[in-house]
Amino acid sequence: MTRLLVSTLFMIGCLIAFGQTKEKDSGKDKQDVGTVIGIDLGTTYSCVGVFKNGRVEIIPNDQGNRITPSYVAFTAEGERLIGDAAKNQLTSNPENTVFDVKRLIGREWGDPTVQSDIKFFPFKVIEKNAKPHIKVETGSGTKVFAPEEIICQA
Repeated sequence: MTRLLVSTLFMIGCLIAFGQTKEKDSGKDKQDVGTVIGIDLGTTYSCVGVFKNGRVEIIPNDQGNRITPSYVAFTAEGERLIGDAAKNQLTSNPENTVFDVKRLIGREWGDPTVQSDIKFFPFKVIEKNAKPHIKVETGSGTKVFAPEEIICQA
């Protein structure tokens, strides 16, 4: 049930249509859906695309890349890093660099997949309300996040 709800909310959030209009073209109705934004929240990489004027364009990130690593890192100075900057923290700050978190969404703590996956994560995964949560150290102390909260920050 939770997985279905998360999937439904994800799909609604990923496609947002703006301004639907109709045009006449050779006596036939032609529907213009306007601009549509699509977000691909991948397990390892994410990207954003825009459908406009019959074409899809993938939007580059601040470093000019069309895909962004699905990583979030928290520094001792209280900074939150995302994408390539977060991935670069993995070797120097592994316990506060979170990745592959999509694998935990909608799963119960006792799920064998969760128990197998957490053995390989350098960051701390704890049980809270029978669900996996991520525990990190930030500049303002220890924080516990649901996997969905981490995804929202990526």
